[in-house]
Amino acid sequence: MSLIQISGLKKSFQGNEVIKGLDFHLDKGKCIALLGPNGAGKTTTLRMLAGLMKPTAGTIAFKDAKKDGDIRHIIGYLPQFPVYYDWMSGLEFLQYVGKLGGLTNKEAKERSLKLLELVGISDAKNRRVGKYSGGMKQRLGIAQALIHRPQMIMLDEPVSALDPIGRREVLDLLEGLKRETTILFSTHILNDAEEVSDEILFLHKGLIVESGTMEELRERHQQSRIDLFFKGKAELYADAFGKNPFTKTISIEGNRLSVTVNDIEQARQVFLREISEHNWPLEKFEMSSMTLEDVFMKVVGK
Repeated sequence: MSLIQISGLKKSFQGNEVIKGLDFHLDKGKCIALLGPNGAGKTTTLRMLAGLMKPTAGTIAFKDAKKDGDIRHIIGYLPQFPVYYDWMSGLEFLQYVGKLGGLTNKEAKERSLKLLELVGISDAKNRRVGKYSGGMKQRLGIAQALIHRPQMIMLDEPVSALDPIGRREVLDLLEGLKRETTILFSTHILNDAEEVSDEILFLHKGLIVESGTMEELRERHQQSRIDLFFKGKAELYADAFGKNPFTKTISIEGNRLSVTVNDIEQARQVFLREISEHNWPLEKFEMSSMTLEDVFMKVVGK
């Protein structure tokens, strides 16, 4: 069931159109990644969906919006660079935003304690937020987005500014939260999108250029690929593999030769035989499926 329906969404700044007409819908109970490079329009799109910025054109229709268009009860929002009152404890901060969201003092405290447990920082509930690590602050930010029990939370680049430990903490949290609520998060990190999302929206230069589950994306764009890792420069062997009729493309990166092929089983047999006959210094041989990076580079035409 669709939670939001977006049609013809556009946004211009001083005559420069940065969002050029988005059409998509978001279903309940999903974790959706809005994926794109820096400058693609991810933050602008999220701010429009959250009601923080008016679109130049188009419509955003929430299924359960109030008659006056108020959507605050439906969504929770975490900006890319959240700001906290560092002198507050984590518990105090959550209680504060809970009361801003309409909860009573008792409800705010009970809900805050539950969320601190859910996001894994209950042991630090009485510590000042100014003493939290980056990962802990992001967890607290996600908790505040959930405080009023929204149907959906929107997270703008929730892991981009974190160190590897903080990034892993937040990704693990998102994986668990998928059972609690609908999640829409933006990112330019392809591995993160592939790891935790159920569906992916590719945003490029203000347009949705592709969307779907990883399985659907692979099915539409799948190319069989063999990666050959040599001792020394891979370019020395490129011509030999390029002559085969089932070879489609070849790319070289250091000691790695990546070959996309029409028939991966036939290619495997022929490649290994040729390597053996010439006694080439092969260090590793991999048959791989298409990654999200491969799909993205293909759909944006690079």
